[in-house]
Amino acid sequence: MSAVEMRLAELGLTLPEVVPPLAAYQPAVQTGVYVYTSGQLPMVEGKLPVTGKVGAEVTAEEAKGLARVCALNALAAVKSVAGDLDRIARVVKVVGFVASATDFTGQPGVINGASELLAEVLGEKGVHARSAVGVAVLPLDAPVEVEVQVELVP
Repeated sequence: MSAVEMRLAELGLTLPEVVPPLAAYQPAVQTGVYVYTSGQLPMVEGKLPVTGKVGAEVTAEEAKGLARVCALNALAAVKSVAGDLDRIARVVKVVGFVASATDFTGQPGVINGASELLAEVLGEKGVHARSAVGVAVLPLDAPVEVEVQVELVP
C-alpha cells in the first residue's frame, strides 16, 4: 500500500475502483510527467448518490461532499495510469463544474470539497490552481464534476 493510500485509510477513505467511461474517452491519460483525468462524477459503487441542481434539489453542503467523492475518483483514475499515487509530485490544476440553479453563486465553496480532500491527502503536493464553473447541466444530472491535472515524479 502506498503512503498516499495509507493516508487515505487514516482519513477513513478507500480508493475506489476507476469509474468506467460513460462514452468514448479514457478516465485518465499520461503524457510525459503529466496525468490528465477526464471529468469525474461523484459515482459511488457505480451510481450517483444524488442528482439535480445545486441551490435547488441539492444543497451546497451536499455538493461539497460530492466534490470530495469526485476528487477521490480522480485519484483512482490517476493511479490507473501512474501505477502508484506516491509518484505524484504535485496537483497542478483542478477544474470543477457545478450544475447550478440560476441564482446559485457558491461554486467555489462547492469545489472546495475537492481541493480540501487533495490537500488533506497529499499535503503541500495537493495545493493547486483551480477553476470553479457553474453550468446548466452535467452528465446523468450529476450535481458536480471534477477534473484533475497532476505532475508525476519521473
